[in-house]
Amino acid sequence: MIALIQRVLESKVTVDAELIDMIGGGLLVLLGVRQEDTVSDAKYLAAKTANLRIFSDDEGKMNLSLLDNGLEALVVSQFTLHADTRHGNRPSFTEAAEPERANELYEEYIQEMKELIGRDKVHKGTFGAMMKVKLVNDGPVTIILRSKNDH
Repeated sequence: MIALIQRVLESKVTVDAELIDMIGGGLLVLLGVRQEDTVSDAKYLAAKTANLRIFSDDEGKMNLSLLDNGLEALVVSQFTLHADTRHGNRPSFTEAAEPERANELYEEYIQEMKELIGRDKVHKGTFGAMMKVKLVNDGPVTIILRSKNDH
């Protein structure tokens, strides 16, 4: 499982020009699920995300997490994070989980995040939809997290 995490001042997701959800400051999480991923991968990655210290403290050092400052997370499913581009120019997505399984683990990740940082602090896109994601990156700070099952 891969989470591409961007520290944002704001972010929103729309489908067919309809606002699905949005956050002020916090993290935009693009989440990709692989075939081999399990519930333990989702829980592990959610804990890493919630505790990731990439927000500045009073001294300007990246030393605070979502848990420390009460910010929000917007989680968007993105199977393309598992693109294999080693052969040719057309990406292969054979390592990405099938939609039903990917959605189960996407929801598991979101549920775990809600338990860690608060139900009202976790927002999400629409699984499987063609979404437009807008963000104002803060920094910019972009981090890639991988579950223990992702190489």
